[in-house]
Amino acid sequence: MINKKKLWGKNEVHHTEDKIEQIKKDSVPEHIAIIMDGNGRWAKKRALPRIAGHHEGMKTVRKITRLANRLGVKTLTLYAFSTENWKRPKLEVDFLMKLPEEFLSTFLPELIDENVRVEMMGDRQQIPTHTLRAVDKARKDTEQNDGLILNFALNYGSRAEILDAVKCIMHDVKNGILKEDELNEEVFSRYLMTKHLNDPDLLIRTSGEIRLSNFMLWQLAYTEFWFSDVLWPDFNETHLLEAIESYQRRSRRFGGLQS
Repeated sequence: MINKKKLWGKNEVHHTEDKIEQIKKDSVPEHIAIIMDGNGRWAKKRALPRIAGHHEGMKTVRKITRLANRLGVKTLTLYAFSTENWKRPKLEVDFLMKLPEEFLSTFLPELIDENVRVEMMGDRQQIPTHTLRAVDKARKDTEQNDGLILNFALNYGSRAEILDAVKCIMHDVKNGILKEDELNEEVFSRYLMTKHLNDPDLLIRTSGEIRLSNFMLWQLAYTEFWFSDVLWPDFNETHLLEAIESYQRRSRRFGGLQS
């Protein structure tokens, strides 16, 4: 008797592999940014504590990073913790600050082997020492890698980033380092945390929410958006491929006309 479930699984794998090869032949977004939303709701639906959703979401990060790397994505920026997330219960915040240690301690050898470079953007001042220690170790251990950049936005807020950039520009103008008439969009971008990165080509947000939540407001000016009702812990390789396929069907004109 044929095991239909097993056969279907093999067919699904072959289908996914075919789709990956097909997508790689077209224009793959160089920089994908993701607002990973829905961990708490995922846990609540299962009568579990919110931290269980965050732990499950960590597994999704691993799956999506692997696939993005396979597809040839150059930068994957993940909104891990915002400047507003400190308002959450202390137990949840403490758990979130421990996740980078757990994630990187188990996944770091694979990241090194797969030529992935770990980076972080955000305000370091409030982040606990043990969290920074784990992130900095990953950054140092992968700094020679020149493949996918896995960029964690940790204690990140775009308004604060823009304000800091303005303050630095004012300082440089005052001290003669920068002339006022030299300031343009390109120069301004050099004062942002993403100065060494291309702006995102594709933004993905999970859980059905349709807002930016103070994430990369300057950098997302001409980014293609893709919103999904799927909660982050349930977001899988098929969903990422769907998002990229949608991106490939779009015509990016950047305010101009299609040639």
